[in-house]
Amino acid sequence: MFTGIVKGLGRIASIQRRSGLVTFDIELPGGVESELEIGASVAVDGVCLTVTSTAGRHATFDVMQETLTRTTLGDVRPGTAVNIERAAKDGAEIGGHPLSGHIDCVVKVADVQKPDNNHVLTLEVPPPWIRYVFAKGYIALNGASLTVASVDKRASTFSVWLIPETLRMTTFGDKAVGARINMEIERGTQVTVDTIRDFLEERLGPLLPQFESLAEQLADGSRTNRLK
Repeated sequence: MFTGIVKGLGRIASIQRRSGLVTFDIELPGGVESELEIGASVAVDGVCLTVTSTAGRHATFDVMQETLTRTTLGDVRPGTAVNIERAAKDGAEIGGHPLSGHIDCVVKVADVQKPDNNHVLTLEVPPPWIRYVFAKGYIALNGASLTVASVDKRASTFSVWLIPETLRMTTFGDKAVGARINMEIERGTQVTVDTIRDFLEERLGPLLPQFESLAEQLADGSRTNRLK
């Protein structure tokens, strides 16, 4: 388990490609290598990977083709910076929220705004996953626990605001429009949403799409009234 508090930036030192498997040699941020053992779990841009060898500040990780396909790790090259977090220890403070390191989908940066002393990313989400994103709820992007600032369900987008410290400790400051980012939804939210949907589908059956359409119309009307 991870907490979503990124400990610093690692850097891809080398990549060894074999049939169906890729081995990353990653230079870890200072201090992260302390007491790191073979078999330990490390989140690399939010993806839970297993240490296969260590040498000083370097550690290697084997990555399956399935992981490369479903995450942004298939995009990295030697020199690429990545967010790094060690697995949480028993009794450790959870500064973010519990994460598994299992990525649900890849989102794209749709917009970048830079108001004074802040940095705002708007992310475009594959439609099936936007139902799990709520304003003021938790979301994990490239392994960082963040609070959702706003959501546009119809556009399938949401925004997060990043403070200078988050930018200093992560790769988000380098993300431009079109950049791909790993997203892990908050499991409690997923369970709640899926349970309610299953209940409604069981009770309402074919009427559920009509109720959803009505709810969207009411929401649109509410937004229009607020803008008047």
